Order: sequence, then C-alpha cells, then structure tokens
Amino acid sequence: MISDMKKIVLALVVCLFGVMAFAGPVIKFKEEIHDFGTISESDGDVTYEFVFTNTGDAPVVIHHINSSCGCTAAQWSEEPVAPGKTGVIKATYHAKGYPGRFFKTLTVFTNAGEIKLRVKGEVKG
Repeated sequence: MISDMKKIVLALVVCLFGVMAFAGPVIKFKEEIHDFGTISESDGDVTYEFVFTNTGDAPVVIHHINSSCGCTAAQWSEEPVAPGKTGVIKATYHAKGYPGRFFKTLTVFTNAGEIKLRVKGEVKG
C-alpha cells in the first residue's frame, strides 16, 4: 500500500509533466475576422492589421501564410515574437476588378499551430 506522502509526491509529478506538455508558444489574436464594410472599387487596396500576442513561454514564429485568393495578400515580420510581446499581420484586399461581396481566408502557419484569419466586405463598382 502506498503511503499518503508518496501519493502526494506522485500527484505533483503527474501535474508537473501535464503542465510541461502545454509549455511553448501560444498565439492569441484580438480578433480573427475583420469586416471592411462597403468599399468602392475605385479606392483600390484596403488593409487591416491583425494584432496578436504571444501568451506562451517560447517565441512564436510565423512560417508562412496562404491566401484563399490572389486578391488577398499578407505581410508579417519574419522575426520571432517573444513571450508577452505582440506582433502584426497586415491583410490587404485588392478591390479593383473584384466587385461584389467577398469573404477571404488567410491561413497562418506558425510553430504554435495553424490559425485562420478572415476578411470580408462588399465592393461597389
């Protein structure tokens, strides 16, 4: 039979390994969808900055970003974002030549996992 003290030590060891399994970078966005509303095709490009914070305990690295359409582009810093710091992904929608409603996705691939950011709105001719 295991003594009470051994049970407590065993429980603490199990908890410690559980916490260690979740350690690493964690990326948290203020918002993951942005609505540009109604924009004019003659205005050309519109840009929105998606701001994120690394809430983990290791740097966040953005490996690459895929767009669901050639009409949407992303820019980001290739520098790692340290724990507790913020970073920005700039999403640009090219309105010229694309009248009508739009809902586009940017898939962000990081060492903290995959995140989908979305921009939407309507382009008037």
